[in-house]
Amino acid sequence: MNNLKITTYQGYLFWENIDKNLQNISLRLSGVRTSTDLVILPEMFNTGFTMNAEKLAEPMDGKTMQWMKDTAQKMNCVVTGSLIISEGEKYYNRLIWMRPDGTYEHYDKRHLFGLGKEDEKYTAGNKKLIVELLGWKICPVICYDLRFPVWLRNVKAEYDLMIIVANWPERRSLHWRTLIPARAVENQAYVIGVNRFGYDGNEVYHSGDSMCIDPNGKVIYYKPNEEDIYTFSINAEELLKTRRALPFLKDADSFNIE
Repeated sequence: MNNLKITTYQGYLFWENIDKNLQNISLRLSGVRTSTDLVILPEMFNTGFTMNAEKLAEPMDGKTMQWMKDTAQKMNCVVTGSLIISEGEKYYNRLIWMRPDGTYEHYDKRHLFGLGKEDEKYTAGNKKLIVELLGWKICPVICYDLRFPVWLRNVKAEYDLMIIVANWPERRSLHWRTLIPARAVENQAYVIGVNRFGYDGNEVYHSGDSMCIDPNGKVIYYKPNEEDIYTFSINAEELLKTRRALPFLKDADSFNIE
């Protein structure tokens, strides 16, 4: 494992305006003056968190997928974030893991946010995604998934880094700021949460609070209440040292999710 250089984008999202969001994110990323291995964007980064799936969903060969492919190739890094995808008569809140060569993996949000009626518009996924980058095993998930530790349990150290892309409202930011460190400590993994900033089309305010927490609960990065694009590294030896010194994962309960 090498150290991993990561760029997070805590951005203002223009409500239900795909073209404007893609243009704005491209502009922001053009200011990144150092190489990076991974760019992380928020949940529904091209629209904001909307239930207007019929109007805004794209196919897997749509403009946003092409933008992700072009951006990954241009920056020579992986680009990830979620968007609304249509397949047949179904809609998905789908995270894409786009590599520079144009190949990709995807993860469909497992836990749909019933309070916002997401479960009435979208189809839930049922498969966890584990991807690899420079020797790191990475588990990317979406927003509300953060509340469900059984789904996120690091069984047999299957991942080294968890990523949560989100549209998490400020009114519950205490939960976000509590749960992310808890997931890092209990799973002995780095955890990165990338949230949006600003008001959405429903006048819900998002304070950002994007962060990176190491396996011991130490804050590597944290940014509240402003737009931010930031590049930092996470340390492979720190992760391995923690697991050697405190081999808690081997004592974890074994279980399966039906």
